[in-house]
Amino acid sequence: MHSENPLRIDGYAPIGAYAAIGDGRTAALVALDGSIDWLCAPRVDSPSVFAALVDADRGGCFLLRPEGAHRATRRYAERTNVLETTFESDGGTVVVTDALTLDGGRPPAWRELVRKVECTAGEARLSWTVEPRFGYGLEETSFQRRHGVVAACSGERAAIVLSHGAGDVDYSATTARGSFTLAEGESAVLALVLVDGAPWPAPGRDELERRLEETLAFWSDRWERIEYDGEWDAPVRRSVLALELLADAETGAMVAAPTMALPERIGGSRNFDYRYVWVRDAGFALDALLDVGLLPVSHRALDWLLRATEHTHPRLQPLFDLHGSPDLPDDELPLHGYRGSQPVTLGNSAARQLQLGNFGDLLLAAWRYACRGNAIDPGTGRRLAEVADLVCEIWENDDAGIWELGQHRQYTSSKMSSWSCLEHALRLAELGLVPPGHADRWRSERKRIRAFVEERCWSEERRAYAFHAGSTDLDASVLLGRRLGFLDAEDERFRSTLDAILDELADGALVWRYSGMRGEEGAFLACSFWVVDALAAAGRVDEAAERMRDLVELANDVGLYSEEAGADGELLGNFPQALTHLSLILAARSLDAASAKQKRGASRVSA
Repeated sequence: MHSENPLRIDGYAPIGAYAAIGDGRTAALVALDGSIDWLCAPRVDSPSVFAALVDADRGGCFLLRPEGAHRATRRYAERTNVLETTFESDGGTVVVTDALTLDGGRPPAWRELVRKVECTAGEARLSWTVEPRFGYGLEETSFQRRHGVVAACSGERAAIVLSHGAGDVDYSATTARGSFTLAEGESAVLALVLVDGAPWPAPGRDELERRLEETLAFWSDRWERIEYDGEWDAPVRRSVLALELLADAETGAMVAAPTMALPERIGGSRNFDYRYVWVRDAGFALDALLDVGLLPVSHRALDWLLRATEHTHPRLQPLFDLHGSPDLPDDELPLHGYRGSQPVTLGNSAARQLQLGNFGDLLLAAWRYACRGNAIDPGTGRRLAEVADLVCEIWENDDAGIWELGQHRQYTSSKMSSWSCLEHALRLAELGLVPPGHADRWRSERKRIRAFVEERCWSEERRAYAFHAGSTDLDASVLLGRRLGFLDAEDERFRSTLDAILDELADGALVWRYSGMRGEEGAFLACSFWVVDALAAAGRVDEAAERMRDLVELANDVGLYSEEAGADGELLGNFPQALTHLSLILAARSLDAASAKQKRGASRVSA
């Protein structure tokens, strides 16, 4: 992807024009035009330092780019999460390297954003502007100088601006700026150091560049640890690194996305805060990361999930904050919103919903962990058994479903997940990892759930499992029934359901969540990968591979996906989205397995 002076609409860059950088505690979004429009600190769910992403006028940003006409291209530095943007103009070429730095593999005592500029040809003049606007642009922010150090301040929070060869730091009440010229072979370093109620560090250029090199080495090492040698190497590895940007180094939690309030339809109202951890995503993460050999990351994800759910045990709520607290805010901020999309939501009201799918996700995660030769400790085993007991009591209830809908119903995917909870409780009991005292009841209720789904959630008219009991509408999430163990890819009902979903919910490689959503929002990219997974499992390998190739092309220029995509491929929703990247990994693994099976079959026939 490249652009001549990349265009914005009403001050907003396209969602797909961003790349993410991170340090294991927070993440920043860098636009193709050199503007950092989103950064929260000290954690990804903290109030923002830059929030031009959701309010171009008041949110604040950090802009660095050449003066005059230029063209921009970019990539991640090889095998890393460090961004390199190349700006070319008639006079010269510069490369800007952006990173949230690490020190010894962990974030330093402060958050540190480094922007190194190197001139690789000719001569270039650049300018930069730093406009921190703390607290989503709602807190009063002003610059001051102390002992020669310039910082933007709001209460105890400070954003220290450091220039090493990038011109003098000129500042007004609300803005710091500078300009400089580089000739071929010359370089400069800009940095922003973020502290809260702490002394103001002013690291020198050598120290900043050392940490930048350590950060490059860290991410390269993470890339090397990924165990994958299938057909989809580049997108799988990029997805794993994207997921590591979303994983908190302190707690092991993986947020759904590092952003808030990015719309599922431009101008629409479905603009949610995704800087929290969903039980569903944690289960997917465990499965996907175990598949690529990242046991330590998977272990931390499961450990976080088990610790978080202790707060509500045996009930599960859909999401928690990074430290596992079930108490999340639910508010609206008085901001313009991305391209006028309102409300700008802070927090997430879905935390208070009943979603039966979470129970299946938890037990399946524990089962997948045990299947890799790991064990479940006795205390966790007792708690998992108590979760299964609760599901026996509540599975017949209406719930909000996987899509967190306000209208509670008997959603098919929720019933399949309830079945999966009891199925995997029984499997864990057989391994001696959970107490088997109530196994007879689990078997009885599992049988009743199966009968409910087959009798009341099957639509003979559509020849498909329906959205909910008694409905003829369709829902792409029922395809996850195969992953849950409820559906068999060889079963005719699974195959006809897949065909019905393709007929109604798909447009090319894109798949919408459920009936009636086309035109209301973009296609849900995770669903698009779930269809690839289903096709591969059903033996339709060529069709699955063609869709996979089309979906890989939908990633932006640095291989990242948001939650959704418009019919024209425009990325929509919060970005980058964990569930999309997790689903890509699982689809790739299914497709690899199906391709290998197909080749073995062809080999036997030829023999």
